[in-house]
Parts: sequence; C-alpha cells; structure tokens
Amino acid sequence: MLTVHHLNKSRSKRVLWLLEELEIPYQRVDHQRDAQTNLAPASLKEVHPLSKAPIIVDGDITLCESSTIMEYILDQDVEKRLRPEKGTKEYYQYLEWSHFAEGSLALPVMFTLFMGMETRSGDQNMDGYIAKEVALDFGYIESTLAERDYFAGAEFTSADIMMQIMLGIAGSLGLLKGRGKTLAYLAKVQERPAYKKAASLG
Repeated sequence: MLTVHHLNKSRSKRVLWLLEELEIPYQRVDHQRDAQTNLAPASLKEVHPLSKAPIIVDGDITLCESSTIMEYILDQDVEKRLRPEKGTKEYYQYLEWSHFAEGSLALPVMFTLFMGMETRSGDQNMDGYIAKEVALDFGYIESTLAERDYFAGAEFTSADIMMQIMLGIAGSLGLLKGRGKTLAYLAKVQERPAYKKAASLG
C-alpha cells in the first residue's frame, strides 16, 4: 500500500486531497514541525535526503516532489480521473496550471511570505519586482476564472488541487483582495468533501 509521509502545515495536504478524491487506499505517517522553529523534523530525512514533505513510498519507489507525486498517483487510477485526455486542449491547460502553481506563482507568493518576516521599507528593488509579479500573476488567474469554472476547463482536475495550496497561502497574505472570481473559486473547491477531509489532518 502507498504510504504518505505527511507534514503539518505543508503541501502534503494536496497529496492527501488527491488520494481522497480518487478513493485510493493509503497509509499516513505523520511528522510534526518544531513548535519553536517551525522546521521539519529529522524523521523526514530518514525517508528522503531532502527532508521535505510530501514524500510517498510505494514499494521500491520513493518520491518527494509534489508535482511528480501527483502525476504518479494519477497514473495509478484505473478510471483515469482528474486529468484530461492527453493531446486535448484541456490536457495542456491542466499541464500549464499544474506547473504554474509551483513555478511562476510560487515565486511572488513565497517571497511575499518570507519578506513579511522581516522589517522592510517597501522601496527596495525586490519589493517593486514582487509587486509587479503579484499583479501580473493574480490578474491572469482572475481573468482565467472569469472565463471558465476550473483551471483546465469545465471540469475539476488535479490542476485545481495544485493551485489551491498557493491560492490559500496568497489569501492568508492578503494577496487576493479584490479578486472576486478567485475568492469564489477558492471557496467552491474548498467545499469538496475530499478537501475537507485532507484539511482536517493538519
């Protein structure tokens, strides 16, 4: 059986969410961040050299990068759900948004998070650059969701699971203010029973 090494307050929630959506059996091993430093515990390094979560172990396969893990899990689903048929327009939209979540979007979101941990005047070069990227990326997201229900088209896919984590962090940082379509979308996907179960695990 597939094992998920789950770290609280991490992106491993998206892996649990996908498994719950597909109703694929799995076992969960919980790891807890240090209450003082918020760092991941040494127990994760015993599973993978990067000492990060999520990590899955399935037989002789051990994977640590969440986008790769999502693709691996989708490959295990005999009903081929939550990923559009390869070669279709929807498939490439799915692929673009899945990578956008951990690529283009992650940069301004995570920099905003980290810069908020220090005292800044707000006029350094990096502040202007990140402000520009925030406006560009979230404008693109808002216009996309004005045209379709989900990122890959009319149907919910794994790309929506990938995007939710970053959008959730962005919302907590105040980056979604005035983004009505994005906020409505986020509220909608977070009503899914599989999301609620994954979120309840920390």
